[in-house]
Amino acid sequence: MSDPRENPEQAGETLSFRAAMDELEGILERIEGEEIDIDRLAEELRRAAVLLDLCRGKIRKAEVEVTQIVQSLEGPGSDSY
Repeated sequence: MSDPRENPEQAGETLSFRAAMDELEGILERIEGEEIDIDRLAEELRRAAVLLDLCRGKIRKAEVEVTQIVQSLEGPGSDSY
């Protein structure tokens, strides 16, 4: 069985973009501040990679939605000046 921290969406964990970014920032601060024990470093980096994928997916989804909205506003029948 896979670790739920490796794929938050698959595990039913629904993180907002902001929550994922906050967690990523915390990981980065711990790494930069050398607060992470070397034994936990790989685990933290795996979690960071999962969070990055989650954030990228949310950004891609938002881009598609914005593009669709803009296209619907610019579609036939819209007034262009």
